[in-house]
Amino acid sequence: MANQKDRTWTARQLMAVLVLLALLPYALAQAQDYTHQEYTRQATTAPQVDDIGGDYALPEVQQSLPRSVWLQGLDVILLIAGMGAIAYAVHRGRRRWVITVVTLGSLAYFGFYRQGCVCPIGATQNVAASIVDPELAVPMVVLVFFLLPLLAALLFGRVFCGGVCPLGAIQDVVLLRPMQLPAWIDRWGGLFKYVYLGLAIWFAVLPAEQRDFIICRFDPFVGFFRMTGVAWLMGLGVALLLIGTVIGRPYCRFLCPYGGLLAIVSRFSFWPVSITPDEELDCGLCVDSCPFGAIEDLRAKRSTCLACGRCFAHCPRQQLKWGQIELVDIENLVSEQKPASDPATAKAAK
Repeated sequence: MANQKDRTWTARQLMAVLVLLALLPYALAQAQDYTHQEYTRQATTAPQVDDIGGDYALPEVQQSLPRSVWLQGLDVILLIAGMGAIAYAVHRGRRRWVITVVTLGSLAYFGFYRQGCVCPIGATQNVAASIVDPELAVPMVVLVFFLLPLLAALLFGRVFCGGVCPLGAIQDVVLLRPMQLPAWIDRWGGLFKYVYLGLAIWFAVLPAEQRDFIICRFDPFVGFFRMTGVAWLMGLGVALLLIGTVIGRPYCRFLCPYGGLLAIVSRFSFWPVSITPDEELDCGLCVDSCPFGAIEDLRAKRSTCLACGRCFAHCPRQQLKWGQIELVDIENLVSEQKPASDPATAKAAK
């Protein structure tokens, strides 16, 4: 069977599990520190007009109420449910429409309703800063949103990217006529997200007076979710969405720093996404169906596959499972496609 080797636990996979488990005590300690942290009021009263003098006008008092615990719990439940639905869709149900429903739902809830927060992409900076700054406590919900997609990637592949992430979802809905990029662009262009990740961590671990969260500062899509933003940044988001109509998810593939972390973890995934439901045919019919350049050597590449499920409908073995074609049709499809997709076969045909 094609997936027999993938389902065996390797030393690298066990090491990845141990790394994630090692993060849990830290996460619980941070959450406990945050829960028991006492608030100290710095002043008993706000400065008044008479104290300041001049033409100073007292601004209107603004109060941002904390999000209730049950609503934070709802965020976590929907995160788990979304990733679970996509994991089921790519491993069992193998239906693209399920992923589409999750994508639209996540865009509506995590995107426009929650306005892009809490998001694990920005949480990378909070976690990094809390490691070097003992006085900085990270809320439990932030830690959960940071760790759960990584755990899901270790188990099932990048199911968070499949449609739960609102930044990926907004790019997915604008993808109209995807074009294939040369492999070298994906390979070398994909390195930028690791550079961005390194810069984000560097600025996050600086001393408090110099610290900057550049992922949140330069997020290209949160301005759309909040219906406000700096003009040039909104323009960058528009440009990425326009590019995204023909090039699948440019931000996810080349810029997303959290995507870099997911790419590393998903290399060790126990049940990675498989194009076929059972036997591999090496027919190459799936290659042109992937808009993200994630099929390499006729297999879904663990680190770059975004669990979108688009390749399923082009696989003869999957069509046979669905009852759309007969067994004899597979032989015809493979014989027609292999000369074009297999260089050795094509050379022999000449």
